[in-house]
Amino acid sequence: MPRILTYNVHRCLGTDGRLSITRVADVIAAYEPDVVALQELDVGRIRTGGVDQAHAIAQALGMHVHFHASMRVLEEEYGNAILTHRPSKLVKAEALPGLAAKPRLEPRGALWASVNIGGADVQIINTHLGLRRHERLAQVNALLGPHWLGHQSCREPVILLGDLNATPRSRAYQRITAHLWDAQALARLPKPKATFPSRLPMLRIDHVFVSRGIAVQRVEAVRTPPARVASDHLPLLVEFHVIGGKTHQTSMAHVHE
Repeated sequence: MPRILTYNVHRCLGTDGRLSITRVADVIAAYEPDVVALQELDVGRIRTGGVDQAHAIAQALGMHVHFHASMRVLEEEYGNAILTHRPSKLVKAEALPGLAAKPRLEPRGALWASVNIGGADVQIINTHLGLRRHERLAQVNALLGPHWLGHQSCREPVILLGDLNATPRSRAYQRITAHLWDAQALARLPKPKATFPSRLPMLRIDHVFVSRGIAVQRVEAVRTPPARVASDHLPLLVEFHVIGGKTHQTSMAHVHE
């Protein structure tokens, strides 16, 4: 059964202060995901030894990589990636809006890849939203608008995932769940799985949202000993299968009652 994993890797800097791409790759590899959405990757940055972290992790996992730099200063880049060993193509990779009144906020972006899973093209959008409430709302509105989820090429099934910096009580989260389902809600977990901070997870800010046509089987916040030190976030893993829309629509409508 296909697995997708979202993971804010914090430039592969662990909570023990050690920088290790291998450790991050090992945490991911243990779960054999088909698709991996990564946030906070350094590419060619002096602070992390000039390594292309996106390609290094992809190589360790035997996957192809689609990378988008949210921030670029001279030769240094910082951003998000979608990795997969399945046939895929990058559809779009662009900046998301910030706040006009706060031009110094960290730039944010998203990337969208079409990944063939079991004969179906699944549209996967990975993002890392801002730290301020109004900034996140502007970014969510952009993602729900005509250039991303509202685009004619963004046909179901769709998975939107990443570090939203937003808890389920936030307006940004609620705006998304008016259009897509939170995988954790569909998995009917006895208790929601928090992912941040990794040593003692209290907050649910890393999310996987799915459209009709995606049946969620299992959700797990990876809490292995290596995962608790490899980054300040835990990875969130979702096991699912791609199905036809109608029967699933009824079961998902039930979740929202």
